Amino acid sequence: MENLTFNSPVLQLEGLFVSEQNLYPTFLFFLLVYVLIMISNIGIILLISVERNLHEPMYILFCNLPFNDVFGNSIIIPRLMIDILRPASERYISYTDCVAQAFCYHMYAAASHTILMVSLTIRLNHCGTLVVNPFCDNASLFKLSCENSYINNVFGLTYTAALLGSSMLCVVITYAKITAVCLTTKNKTLNSKALKTCSTHLTVYLIMWVSGFIMIILHRFPAYSDYRKGAALLFHIVPGILNPVIYALQSSEIRHVMIKILHSKKVMQ
Repeated sequence: MENLTFNSPVLQLEGLFVSEQNLYPTFLFFLLVYVLIMISNIGIILLISVERNLHEPMYILFCNLPFNDVFGNSIIIPRLMIDILRPASERYISYTDCVAQAFCYHMYAAASHTILMVSLTIRLNHCGTLVVNPFCDNASLFKLSCENSYINNVFGLTYTAALLGSSMLCVVITYAKITAVCLTTKNKTLNSKALKTCSTHLTVYLIMWVSGFIMIILHRFPAYSDYRKGAALLFHIVPGILNPVIYALQSSEIRHVMIKILHSKKVMQ
């Protein structure tokens, strides 16, 4: 019975299974993705911060998205890159660091239930040490438990169903209203702008919605862990790359400021 209350201070991350010949190409891929996310999102934040013409509520809201993408990817990708270069048997992480990463991950994904979900998990004794994921999240942590995690499962699934369902409903209602306005106004310029913005936004939203749904469902099917890992990485990487394009570069005001800055640098040279 002692094994049932064994709480190891050190866990092992399974990470990604990468063949030896693909080790460095995979590392370089994630490095380029991370650098692109950092440069584009931090650039948007700095641009809005220093340009007084952009100190308006709409652009301050823009700052929230890139900050969230920088935060979410910074807690996942650097650690993932380090683990790619390590042998699978040496991918260790302390239980405290794992809980902290899971907390930050859920702050990025769905902040409103983070504290409750992680609190429900760390109250459980854990007798497992292998985190079957590229990073720590709440579902991976409570899989280590040797106690009954019924409450965690019920709360997690109920909240997720409510979150995904309400999110999809809001998107459907919003796009229905946008479509109605476009049909009634018959303004070609307005309709073209709405179509361009909404199509890219909808693409990112569907990628996040589908990858999040796949990630949650496949936690119940261990045989498909590779697909779940891929969905989890898509959930982070794709919005981090595309959000600056959708929400910032499509804004004519931000584009004008960027063009002005680039033009002034050319003149100085």
